[in-house]
Amino acid sequence: MKDNWFKIKNEQDLDTPSLLIFKEKVLHNIQEMLHIVGMPDRLMPHVKTYKMVEIVQMQLASGITKFKASTIAEAEMTAMAGGKFVLIAHQLVGNKINRLFHLQKKYPEVHFASLVDCRVVAEAINATFAKENSCAYVFIDVNNAMDRSGLEVNEELLAFYQDLVYSKKYPHLICEGLHVYDGNFRQSDFEERKNEINKAFEPVNQIIEKIQAMGLPTPMVVCGGTPAFTVHALRPQVYCSPGTCLISDWGYSDSLPEQAFEWAGVLMTRVISKPKQGYITLDLGHKAVASENPLTKRVKFLNLADYQFVSQSEEHLVLEVKDWESISIGQILYGIPYHICPTINLYNEVYVVEHQEVVGTWQVIARNRKITL
Repeated sequence: MKDNWFKIKNEQDLDTPSLLIFKEKVLHNIQEMLHIVGMPDRLMPHVKTYKMVEIVQMQLASGITKFKASTIAEAEMTAMAGGKFVLIAHQLVGNKINRLFHLQKKYPEVHFASLVDCRVVAEAINATFAKENSCAYVFIDVNNAMDRSGLEVNEELLAFYQDLVYSKKYPHLICEGLHVYDGNFRQSDFEERKNEINKAFEPVNQIIEKIQAMGLPTPMVVCGGTPAFTVHALRPQVYCSPGTCLISDWGYSDSLPEQAFEWAGVLMTRVISKPKQGYITLDLGHKAVASENPLTKRVKFLNLADYQFVSQSEEHLVLEVKDWESISIGQILYGIPYHICPTINLYNEVYVVEHQEVVGTWQVIARNRKITL
């Protein structure tokens, strides 16, 4: 059954479209993360890919205690699971600052932090936490290559760090370090990717040296995502924050060949129509698999050969297939999404697989914008 590892013994009992999470493969991916980085204390994995309590708990059982999140809901889910350190990798604005304050109040045993990249937001967070004479923990978001958020690596960043650490301007903020995300480097050749990441990171090294020369506290440095993981793991002084690799997907398995993560998330779909000679229709529409990429880069089928994509709509995916006569209505196909993170976000729950049999379901609780706060 090795070549058909994805095939479920009790598949006829399951609804489609659905998402299967193979627990043994998640465990493999956790161990592979630990193998790459060397010790659990250096990991700060991102929860945005899976958004499930159970997968946080699997990592906790392996000694991983620090996590990253993208939303308040993801941070709350991580706290519910037992995580003790959660960095919200976003600069929070508007009502999200109040939500962070109440989250910290509800889970006082959890260390929450968020990102800042400007004095306007630093002042807003400081003012919110000053109301009850409490403190917020922050990391400076560093823009070293991606140009999506963060402060560029220059003297302004150095001055901002100094003010956050020592100035009386922000008495209710505690700056813990720097957050450096360089997700734009995705070259398939590892050495090429490594050279580009190292080149972009060198100015960050220089800023850290200046911080130390000024006698300021050496910052925690949280780096990268899954594409940069195998590069930043070579820097013993930084924390690594991969995320997608917990489940993995077709996109990263193609572009990151040096990483030995396994596909732990599989889409299950049925043939619902054969509208004309050579065409089959599946119940795998936009609502069942991430559709931000071109049609040919949304799903790879594991038990179907010689097919071409024709069209996709909300509830339907139409394929042109060579062996049309042998395919029957109701036939089950299994596929790997190109991008797992937004695919999981389409499901309220997933089927959990052990030894090729579905044994239960897990709730994708943090796909909600709000859990309780």
